[in-house]
Amino acid sequence: MTQAVLAYAYRHPSAVLAAPGGPQLALATSGGAGPLGATAHPHFFSGRLTSPAAAAAGLLAVADVAAVRYHQPQRPVLLDPAVTANGDRLRFESFSACCGVYARLDVTAEGLDGAAPGHGTTNVDVNHPLREALTRVADHEPLRLAVGQEELAVTTTEGPLLEKKVPLPERWVRGFAETQVVAAGFDLRAELPAAEAVRFLRTLPRGGQAATGRSSSRGPVGWVQPGPGGRSLRPATRPAPGAVCLPGPERLTALQRVLRHALALRVYGPPVTAGAAPTASAWEVVLPGMRLTLTLSPDVARGFSGEGGVLTALTGAESAADAELVSVLLAWEPRIEPSELARESGLPVERVRAALTRLGTAGQVGYDTAEASYFHRQLPYHAQRAELDNPRLRAARALVAAGAVHRSGPVATVTVDDHEQRVRIAEDGTLSCTCLWWAKYRGGRGPCKHALAVTLTATPERAPAR
Repeated sequence: MTQAVLAYAYRHPSAVLAAPGGPQLALATSGGAGPLGATAHPHFFSGRLTSPAAAAAGLLAVADVAAVRYHQPQRPVLLDPAVTANGDRLRFESFSACCGVYARLDVTAEGLDGAAPGHGTTNVDVNHPLREALTRVADHEPLRLAVGQEELAVTTTEGPLLEKKVPLPERWVRGFAETQVVAAGFDLRAELPAAEAVRFLRTLPRGGQAATGRSSSRGPVGWVQPGPGGRSLRPATRPAPGAVCLPGPERLTALQRVLRHALALRVYGPPVTAGAAPTASAWEVVLPGMRLTLTLSPDVARGFSGEGGVLTALTGAESAADAELVSVLLAWEPRIEPSELARESGLPVERVRAALTRLGTAGQVGYDTAEASYFHRQLPYHAQRAELDNPRLRAARALVAAGAVHRSGPVATVTVDDHEQRVRIAEDGTLSCTCLWWAKYRGGRGPCKHALAVTLTATPERAPAR
């Protein structure tokens, strides 16, 4: 399978520029999407940052994650952060090259002083000279921010565009799809005040990944237990009710960038019981007018791309048609309410949620743990890429095409080469299998290919409406 190439084309390198009213952080934009369709160099915001140093540190943290490979040290693919303007805020996003850490900086209305941001998604150039300039930004001097240039202010030049071409990792694309499914199952587990947040984060091990682009940690998966009222965290040797998984704590190193500006630390995770398997978790530093969130996969050696949370939604009989219908109702809203979409589309809420999951595989939907809501963005991914590139789903479709699935009551037999696997369908519709994948993960990383094949035969997909 050939690997896609993501091409960035910028009018100029991003830079901190000297200007009469004080320095300006001029972020160059590449091709993007907006309410009127594709745009070569969209302009989303011109105004002032109310907390310049915190914003500069947060943007550097997002760039740090994009430049790191936490597992299997080697030179990472350097992907420029994506930025989405949702009308009242700007969201900067990146993924680590190993697909195990997702970073997002949300600059809210309180962090921006100027006309309301526009709507749309693009990539912004973050280069080495810009990174050096951002480290020198101070809070005592005003800093203007321009995300893209206003068309009337653009001065044409004879020189070529600044171009970057990087291979787009298939796992990175699937990781964006999986994180919104994983995060939707999180609840707030702890909220530490500033002093306690700084103390806790400074006690964590610090690897050299921010400087070297790699992490050498191979330690065991750890846990933390919230104290009374969720106002503190202490290390735990094993999971217990209320605990939060902290796999590879050095992967939180990027948060060190913003500690001196921190107002609080919020920790999110799924429900946990004694003896539970490792889980993903989200770590959010609250800053003046903004939030920086890192979402960690369940293990340093385990990227989000293999979690399988989107697979069930991709096999639904109406999911493709539902996703097409729901997609036309999205308008870069900062908060997507499934109940409102259900009213507008005429679909049940459950099918709307499945449609949002499917749209997430194309990078059109993300999830904000702080507000417990989805948001709209438009990453430059082919709508079916995550589905086509998922090996379990491809294998399940091949099994169905070969007539390998035979169902008798609550048990289905799936023939693979010269052996059989049995898939049991419980009364509530959940599936279990006799294969090694199921024995190892017990559904913790999504359904196996045999269970997916059974689901596909029970709910044949319908072609999207035209």
